[in-house]
Amino acid sequence: MNVLWDAAADASERYRFALGDDFEQLTAPAIVARALHENPGIGQVVIGPDVDLVLACDLADSARLDRPGLGVILLRHRLDVTAMSQALRAGIREVIAADDQTALADAVRRSRELTARLAGHATGQQGSNDGKVVTVFSAKGGVGKTTLSTNLACYLASIGQRTLLIDLDLSFGDVAISLQLLPTRSVHDAVAMLGHLDEQGVKALVTHHADSGLDVICAPSDPADADRTPASVVTELLRVARLHYDYVVLDTPPAFTEHVLAACDLSNLLILIATLDIPAVKNLKIALDTLDVLGSPRDSRVIVLNRSDAKAGLRSEDVVSAIKAPIALNIPASAAVPASINRGVPIILDDPRQPVSAAMRELADIHVRQRFGAHVDPPDARRAFGLLRRTK
Repeated sequence: MNVLWDAAADASERYRFALGDDFEQLTAPAIVARALHENPGIGQVVIGPDVDLVLACDLADSARLDRPGLGVILLRHRLDVTAMSQALRAGIREVIAADDQTALADAVRRSRELTARLAGHATGQQGSNDGKVVTVFSAKGGVGKTTLSTNLACYLASIGQRTLLIDLDLSFGDVAISLQLLPTRSVHDAVAMLGHLDEQGVKALVTHHADSGLDVICAPSDPADADRTPASVVTELLRVARLHYDYVVLDTPPAFTEHVLAACDLSNLLILIATLDIPAVKNLKIALDTLDVLGSPRDSRVIVLNRSDAKAGLRSEDVVSAIKAPIALNIPASAAVPASINRGVPIILDDPRQPVSAAMRELADIHVRQRFGAHVDPPDARRAFGLLRRTK
C-alpha cells in the first residue's frame, strides 16, 4: 500500500497516471501519521504541492527513526532551491514539479526500488513494532486521570506485560508522588538525546516501581521545563519505547497541549474520562469533537465514567445522550481510592477485591488487552490472581 497526502478532492485522479492504482489518498497529517503507525506495509508517501513544507519535513524526519525504508516524495508548484535543500535534509528522497507526471512516475519507480533494497537489510534490526500506546485523557482536571493511568499501568506490569508509564503532564504531573517514586530523570532529560534516542536512552530516563515491575518516566520537577521540552521529544520517545515495551501508558494534562497532540497521533487507544458533573460532560463532548476534527478514529476510543454512582443529579444515560457516544465502563466511587492515593499504593494491587479494582481490571483486560488480541482469563481467575499477589 502507498499513500498520497493531499487534501484536494481531485488529487487522486490528477496523479493517477504517475501513481497508478496502488495509492490511497489521505487528507490530514494526523491521518497519515496514524496510517504509517498502524500499517507497516506502506512503502511510499507522495506529499501534495499544497502541504506545508514544515509538516512534510516533520513527517520525513520522524519516519527516519523507525521506518528508514519509507520513501517520501514531495511535490511543489515551484522548485525552490532553499525548499529543496530543507526537504532533502529532512530525508525526503526527491522533490518533483507538481505538473511533471513523467518525472513523478520515474521518482516513484526509483523510490520503490530503493525501498525494496533497504527492506532486505532492515529485517531484524529494530525489533518488533508491536507495542501499544494507550493515552488516558480528559479535558477537565480532577476526574481521576492519574489514578486510572497509574492503576492501569501497574496492573499490566504486575501480570507480566512489559509496561512503561509516561507522565505527560509536564508542568504539574503527579505520577511520581502517586507511586511514591523519587526520580532522578524526567521526560525533559530526553531533550538532550533528541535525534539519537535509543533503547538505552529510554532506560536511562526510567524510574522503576518495584511493587508492580512497572517502568515510569516522570514529569519534570520544574514546571518551566514543560516549555523547554518540544513535542518532537514525545514523538521520538514513543516511537522508540513502543519497540521495547508491550504497552506504553500516557498520563496527560487536562488540555490539548502540543505534547498531547503528538501523543494522540501515535496512540493505538484513547481512554477518555468524565464524571457526573456538567463541566466534565461538556469538556468531554468538546474533546470528542476535537478528536473528530483531528482525524482520530472513533473506534480507537474508550469512554470511562468515573465515580459513576455519585448522587450528583446526572445519570450515565444523560451523559450518553449529551456526548452521542456509548460509555464502555462505569467505575464506582469509593473512599478507599483517595486513601490509597495518599499512601502512594495503587488500589488495584493493594485491595483487589474493591469494586473499583474490579472495574479497573475489566478496563485493562477487556478494553485494552483483549482489544489487541490477548487471551483474557475468566473473571474468577483474574480475581484469584489479585488475591494471591496481595498475600505474597
